[in-house]
Amino acid sequence: QLQLVESGGGLVQPGGSLRLSCAASGTIFSINTMGWYRQAPGKQRELVARITSGGSTNYKDSVKGRFTISRDNAKNTVYLQMNSLKPEDTAVYYCNVVLSSRYGGVDYWGQGTQVTVSL
Repeated sequence: QLQLVESGGGLVQPGGSLRLSCAASGTIFSINTMGWYRQAPGKQRELVARITSGGSTNYKDSVKGRFTISRDNAKNTVYLQMNSLKPEDTAVYYCNVVLSSRYGGVDYWGQGTQVTVSL
């Protein structure tokens, strides 16, 4: 059993910044990858960024240089620092946690937090 609580979404002007947080609670098993996905209106959910247990990161091309993903293993929390935000970043952002293979490699998802970039 794992629960993901997201925070940090909101309304921001173009060029502004937001930091999303996602804290895992409940029965904490070995966590492999933590990441962020987003879904804009009328579009499919897409990967934004992910980070492995060893700290390796991957980013969607369009957010490279603007977004930074990090994790605090002691707090079971993953963060997404979003700078230079653009209107096209507007979406519902979902936290994702993948457990290690020992625990089935199952995915867990947060409930989503709205990010709106607009004047």
